Amino acid sequence: MFITSDNESLSGKENVAFSDHTKNYDQLYSDLKLGAFVEAGKTHFRIFAPDAEKVFLCVFDNPSDNSYQSYGMIRLRDYVWEIILNGELYNKFYGFKVQRKHQNEINPDLICLDPYSKAVATEIDYMGRKLSLIVHDNFNWESDTWVQNDWRDLIIYEAHIKDLTAHKSSGAKNPGTYKGMIEKGIKGGLNHIKNLGVNCVELLPAMEFTHLELPYKQELNRRYNTWNPYEKNHWGYMTTSFFAPTAFFTEEGNKAEFKNWIGTAGNQVTSFKEMVKAFHKENIAVIMDVVYNHLSEYEKANLKEINADYYFRKNEDGTFSNQSGCGNDLKTERPMVRKMIRDSILHWMNEYHIDGFRFDLGHLIDWETIEEVTHEARKINPHVVFMGEPWGGGYDPRGFSARDCASWNDQIRNGIKGENPYNGKGWIFENWYGNNNPSRIKSYVRGTLNKDHHGLFNKKEHSVNYLESHDGYTLGDFIRIGLGDVDPHLPVKDLANHYKLTEKQLRLNKLAAAFLLTSQGIVMIHSGQEFARSKVIAASNKMDDPQKGFLDHNSYNKDDETNYINYEHLDINKNLFNYYQGLIRLRKEYSAFRHAHYEDILFQEDPHNHFAFGISIYRNTQEFLVLFNASQTISSKFSLPEGSWEILVTPDNVILSNPKQAEALITLEPVTSYILKRK
Repeated sequence: MFITSDNESLSGKENVAFSDHTKNYDQLYSDLKLGAFVEAGKTHFRIFAPDAEKVFLCVFDNPSDNSYQSYGMIRLRDYVWEIILNGELYNKFYGFKVQRKHQNEINPDLICLDPYSKAVATEIDYMGRKLSLIVHDNFNWESDTWVQNDWRDLIIYEAHIKDLTAHKSSGAKNPGTYKGMIEKGIKGGLNHIKNLGVNCVELLPAMEFTHLELPYKQELNRRYNTWNPYEKNHWGYMTTSFFAPTAFFTEEGNKAEFKNWIGTAGNQVTSFKEMVKAFHKENIAVIMDVVYNHLSEYEKANLKEINADYYFRKNEDGTFSNQSGCGNDLKTERPMVRKMIRDSILHWMNEYHIDGFRFDLGHLIDWETIEEVTHEARKINPHVVFMGEPWGGGYDPRGFSARDCASWNDQIRNGIKGENPYNGKGWIFENWYGNNNPSRIKSYVRGTLNKDHHGLFNKKEHSVNYLESHDGYTLGDFIRIGLGDVDPHLPVKDLANHYKLTEKQLRLNKLAAAFLLTSQGIVMIHSGQEFARSKVIAASNKMDDPQKGFLDHNSYNKDDETNYINYEHLDINKNLFNYYQGLIRLRKEYSAFRHAHYEDILFQEDPHNHFAFGISIYRNTQEFLVLFNASQTISSKFSLPEGSWEILVTPDNVILSNPKQAEALITLEPVTSYILKRK
């Protein structure tokens, strides 16, 4: 039941006439401030709801209450509905009932989430209710501001907030939370990232998202989950609110059980800000992975109930477009969807000091929206980072570069590591995947620039060079499979020895790392790559999963040790960690590996070994020589140019503090690399 107020019926004079404008959606726009906000002792509520006949605001004292105060809202110009209530209604919960044209009545169970919610309370259920929470936030940022890096200097660590401290080996007192991430004196979280030496962290989705999927092999609301026995969406690519940090990474959210409510105190707002502030104190930038291409499929009441025709792309037969693979692609080209995305980006920059954004399936966002968002964001912070996945309904890294945005460079990933570890292995396996060849490899070293016919980017800093991300096998597992040491179609039997790298596995990991960290462009490392992390599906879990014990290449649904970072494995492969740590220090110390001009990067080849080559890199008065041999069987010899050279990196170690004097002739054994500097 619900309790109504005197405002239950629509009252007041509307300043526009209602008309049927369904064919004119693309002309609808309002510059009015939306959402809930407090001004001059009153609380304002506004929602854009085209085609609505009636809209009611529902205010709850507690989110689990069955009773609430209901207020009829007034339609203003541009189909924005408003109600202003006396008092500062902090710590109140609210939602909207929207009755659209041709609806005889409003479904009493559908109370829509405010699209501009700044904090969200969530009932933990497969299709649980969500309500917006009005938070009074007086966070003290002290002197904090954005970390403004030259994009060419970025070394990004892609990570999941929970995974960095959820495992007991992290030492966190608040594992899997915002607070746990920044605890002092522990092995995991921020301390680990700082120790590695990167200068930027990219967080997997942390906006409010649907954590649970439908019950496995059970029908619910005419939907049937046949693919996910874990019933979880661990990674977070099912956003429900574009302005609110998720409550799942608070202490409350981490411990809550089914049917509990989380996010009710709004602690997620302050905890997220504390986390960003702590990273900034270490001069580490924070980038958010943001999902604007689709909305969670499992919402009871969200944009679909407000107006599905306006907010979503549809096929000719009226079904929802599914180029995202998630069944409900957002129509980002609609003016008010574009405004929502722009307002969301600016909100995270202003309120949370976020330094940059990575657009999931970025090619599904229309170019005009990308252009408007980046233009407005750069007014606030000219150095704000924008990058995207250049696919989703197409593939266009050049389009991102033309708009001064970076994008993931899957070409370097596939060329160096390979596309798959079976019949699509790359250069480190002594193989040319697809159209790769020595000429393309040289293009990658120079930044995959449009200055040669292999190029994709106008600027080197538009190329996000990576070999591993949250998608697909980890680099460590790719190498294990590629070498034939692990059969991905069988469970891993000897876990104790599985995690420890063999000598050959270690060499391939080091060769890949050396190539990645000496190539021009932005560098991205996925969490655990620095110790050849392996994702083995936990055999101890109680789920009906025939893949238990196998390697996982799509762990989006595993909320267990498959995803959690086990720092004991770092200790097992400490040699590789030290190598990554040293290469990162090398890249940061010498600008030649970040700022060298295209023309100042020259190559020498071994005519007897097409998988070996040398790179001379000039920068100001400094000269470096990088030598690679990816052959599995053939050694290569390189004569050094005249002069005195010192070895900074051997196949075994990075020795920046005590470099060795080099001989005139360097012999590279199979699967090795050297980095030298002219004295």
